[in-house]
Amino acid sequence: MLNLGPYRCRVIFNDVLGLPLVFLHGYMFTGDVWRNIGVLELLEEKRIPFIALDMPYGMKSNCSPKTTDPDVNVTVIRDAVHNVFGLAEPVIVGASLGGYISLKYIVRYSVKGLLLVAPVRSLEEDLTRSYRSLRIPVYIIYGSKDRIVPLGEMQELASKMPNAKLVIYEDAEHPAYLDHPDKFMKDLLELYEKALH
Repeated sequence: MLNLGPYRCRVIFNDVLGLPLVFLHGYMFTGDVWRNIGVLELLEEKRIPFIALDMPYGMKSNCSPKTTDPDVNVTVIRDAVHNVFGLAEPVIVGASLGGYISLKYIVRYSVKGLLLVAPVRSLEEDLTRSYRSLRIPVYIIYGSKDRIVPLGEMQELASKMPNAKLVIYEDAEHPAYLDHPDKFMKDLLELYEKALH
């Protein structure tokens, strides 16, 4: 557990040298989702630093008190990164609501890369104004059977970011990484490699 301002949240982390990854789960998940699909184990084997946070916005997360306020959640992420990795600029991985919070984060803070899984509310006006100036690699992962976020929204999001790549996972639901964990890990490592250079 980490104390992050007034928030006390569970954090799974691998504190080794290198460019850190920050994992933000969706509303119905916790930081465990990344361990359950084998991602964190893979990163430990490869000696890649990471934090998988239980976020205040998560319905089931081990974090209190709860809040869906995006700005508060962004501050919690920043505090967690500082706590574990100092002033490092991370690569952010955000799914669904975690993707939206990731986008709010990059408006305020520098990051080295961004992997989004069907982020909700990604075309809010205050966000889209900042997309053109992004010079980082961005992957947007979308499940072809997603019934929460429309494909057109993800295509528009990708078109607004100079270095974005839209990757469609066939026969995958909204949390596409659950249906294709091996493909997700391959895409994550590919994006991570681009963020290093």
